[in-house]
Amino acid sequence: MLVRSALFGALALISTAAFAQDHWTVQERWVRAHEAFLASDALQGRGSATRDEAIAAAYVASQFEGYGLVHAPGMDSYFQKATIVRLKADGPAQLSVNGKTVDATPTLFTAPGNRVGGTMAVAGSGDPAALPAADVVLIGAADANPMALFRAAAEKKVKLLIVRETEASRDMYARMGGAPHLPAYLEGEAPPARTAVATLPAAAFDALAKKKGATVELTLPAMTEDRAVTTNAIGYLPGSDPKAGTLLFTAHLDHLGVQPDGTIMHGANDDASGTTAVLEIARALAAGEQPKRSILFVCYGSEEIGLYGSKYFGEHPPIPLDQVIANIEFEMIGAQDPKLPKDTLMMTGYDRSNLGEVIKEHGGLVAPDPYPDQHFFQRSDNYSLALKGIVAHTFSGWAVTPTYHDQTDDFAHIDFDFMTKAIQSLIAPMRWLADGDFKPEWKPGGKPEAGE
Repeated sequence: MLVRSALFGALALISTAAFAQDHWTVQERWVRAHEAFLASDALQGRGSATRDEAIAAAYVASQFEGYGLVHAPGMDSYFQKATIVRLKADGPAQLSVNGKTVDATPTLFTAPGNRVGGTMAVAGSGDPAALPAADVVLIGAADANPMALFRAAAEKKVKLLIVRETEASRDMYARMGGAPHLPAYLEGEAPPARTAVATLPAAAFDALAKKKGATVELTLPAMTEDRAVTTNAIGYLPGSDPKAGTLLFTAHLDHLGVQPDGTIMHGANDDASGTTAVLEIARALAAGEQPKRSILFVCYGSEEIGLYGSKYFGEHPPIPLDQVIANIEFEMIGAQDPKLPKDTLMMTGYDRSNLGEVIKEHGGLVAPDPYPDQHFFQRSDNYSLALKGIVAHTFSGWAVTPTYHDQTDDFAHIDFDFMTKAIQSLIAPMRWLADGDFKPEWKPGGKPEAGE
């Protein structure tokens, strides 16, 4: 009887391995279970570099261990931790013109530090392409797109962008928590350069607009530094051929945490959904035969405040980065994009490399990004690795969904059928990548450069 039981057990293991490798089915209940925990009230929105983010990382690590993943080379745990320094304003900003303080108090949205300024130019319209290349730019167009203006200002090295205050700007400031978002940076590094953005009440704005060419300076009289620890969760599936290279599958753990009014920003789509994709791909690939290539599964912390988890990983990788064949980031895959075919994910920077075409050839439901003007390729964790030369892209669902950074981004608004099918479509091509010799390459002009 014992021999018969052992035989049936062995046959079951063989059958399970074959099933896992060739006919793996992603179960919607698994997808729901991850989301139910990661996007629960208990994790309070997984704020960047918080205890809640660390709990999410612990959950991911426990799943990795349960699937049979091991610690990455040179690591003695599933965690990679980094300290983030965050600047905080301890008082209101002040604006001066030709050395004289302006009576009206500017509303500061963001700034690179406690002092910024230079010679002022006045924009003639709200067209981002026509934004003057000056140290300080004043713009009063009510129909201007704030994000497009901010990107244009950064590209033109504008130090300070001053916008006429409106009801919309006041509402935006309230949704930010009623405080400026000042730089965060990894301990040991310099604060990042960024364009300062402030608004002025209409009367003060109009008075300033008459002083084209004046020297304008914005200062924050008092600032403090807060330190917090962010956590990356890393699991490793060793390949059979040490010379075949390593694949990197990633997502970010964190979201926006709890707002000042007590609202929990659950982040079910952004990016519990991507974290779930990493977990389910890890489950599937670990259940099959040992792949030829090694695979690193990483869920980053602190993406929301500046891609800091991926930046730290890129500077402190457990394996040399020249061994990484490709990086696929999963971001916001919980909603079907109405512009794309059913059950299809968009791939940011699709035309930059030959990776998307090959994934599609092997059954992956992926398509080019239908929103090139949004620059999504540069706005996710893949970019930290792409700047290192690695072919790195993000797979996403409806990137402009109305729930983005809204309290409605919760469990109830996830399309679980779409999400499960999208993950399912990637199992076979990811397995093919792991077992093959194909190495994706940038197309001419596709590799990004710093400052792009």
